[in-house]
Amino acid sequence: MRRERFDKMNVVPFIDIVLVLLVIVLATATFVTNKTIKVDLPTASSQKKEELKSIILAIDKEGKYFFDKEPLSLEAVKQKLGKLDPKKDVVSLHTDKETAFHYFVDIIDFMKGKGFENISIVTKQ
Repeated sequence: MRRERFDKMNVVPFIDIVLVLLVIVLATATFVTNKTIKVDLPTASSQKKEELKSIILAIDKEGKYFFDKEPLSLEAVKQKLGKLDPKKDVVSLHTDKETAFHYFVDIIDFMKGKGFENISIVTKQ
């Protein structure tokens, strides 16, 4: 009695396991919530990658200010910005496209007055 050589591998069980794992990942990924401030960014053709270590300053469409996801008044934001180093710290400005322009100008004017050099205005492509 002669046995056949085993030279072929059956990959069907492997595919079944991978598909089950994929379903599990997709099912659990929908339950993860992203706790961010809802801001609809305007588009721009010139876009630069955002630095990883930066202070996020957001203005929503109602004109509310958020400093690192913490809602603050304009004066409180100015106080926190005044404590930063204008030469080293990077400030990323996220402004909703429907925000009144004077909210944006208030922040930019204050930061330019303090000598901030690293200001990034975040847009989407």
